[in-house]
Amino acid sequence: MPELPEVEVVRAGLEPAVTGARVLHVQVLDERALTRHDGPAEDFAHRLTGRTIAAAVRRGKFMWFPLSDQAAQSDEAAQSDEAAQSDDTQPEALVAHLGMSGQILLGRDRPAARHRRIVLDVQPPGTDRDGAPEAPVQLEFVDQRTFGSMAIDRMLPTIDGAPAGLAGAVDTTDPDAAWRRRIPFQVSHIARDPLDPAFDDERFLAAARKRSSGIKRVLLDQGVISGIGNIYADESLWAARLHHDRPADRLPRATLRGLLDEVRAVLRRALEDGGTSFDDQYVNVNGQSGYFSQRLAVYGQQGEPCPRCGTPIVREPWMNRSSHRCPVCQPRPRVRLR
Repeated sequence: MPELPEVEVVRAGLEPAVTGARVLHVQVLDERALTRHDGPAEDFAHRLTGRTIAAAVRRGKFMWFPLSDQAAQSDEAAQSDEAAQSDDTQPEALVAHLGMSGQILLGRDRPAARHRRIVLDVQPPGTDRDGAPEAPVQLEFVDQRTFGSMAIDRMLPTIDGAPAGLAGAVDTTDPDAAWRRRIPFQVSHIARDPLDPAFDDERFLAAARKRSSGIKRVLLDQGVISGIGNIYADESLWAARLHHDRPADRLPRATLRGLLDEVRAVLRRALEDGGTSFDDQYVNVNGQSGYFSQRLAVYGQQGEPCPRCGTPIVREPWMNRSSHRCPVCQPRPRVRLR
């Protein structure tokens, strides 16, 4: 599943093309891609066509695109009714979750991708070198395993009043735009991620020290800290020399702080490398793979020597998936006395 670095690479790739762009046409080729949308495909297309995208925003593994105006209407009467009610209409966003194998590809006049589920034609703002309007671009939501989704969702104010997620250096003329401090309802239960400027370290430490479960379970709990999946949890725990089953409530604050530092370092290195690709199920908006897999210390490295001590890396069953660790650098925790 794409984790924070992979989703951020996609968001950053989409941002220049979609910020300020107007949605010209919507095709829903497979309604399974609308499992999170409250309505049929016709509703999704109708409510999105004609809208302007204000930005590309991310929290954890979720992306959303705030919509800055009302959907196009098919007749003048409906348009008048919509305008009369616009002051009371709750702000909305197009929400995207990549699931296990989702991709969003960007381009002009490219061959249709396999497994594409939704296609958006958008008109970027601005003009080309000759002063003519920019040519439309196409966004393809591609998903081989159909666990990803798109939806139009209402937006709520953030609880802490801070910007809802990472939106990059956009909208510099209006840094206090209302959408910055609003979050889609479907994402509102997700904790902030460790690269978010508004992430509260102390809140994370307090929450972790209340959990008697293993520390890896805490890292994967999107209600405590978002964006981390199996790959980056294993890599961060190896960097911090922690076994995945060490009880979180038994870890000293200094150890948890060190782990949080390693999480951030691992995520930033993965971002530099464009994310982790093991196959063609994760690519950026141009269809290119990330190469952080070449720097993985433990994940998927079973049988290979630990980069730190040379001991062969092991892969162990863990909660219907696997964990990877160095037996020497990350010894099993001692049995807790009751």
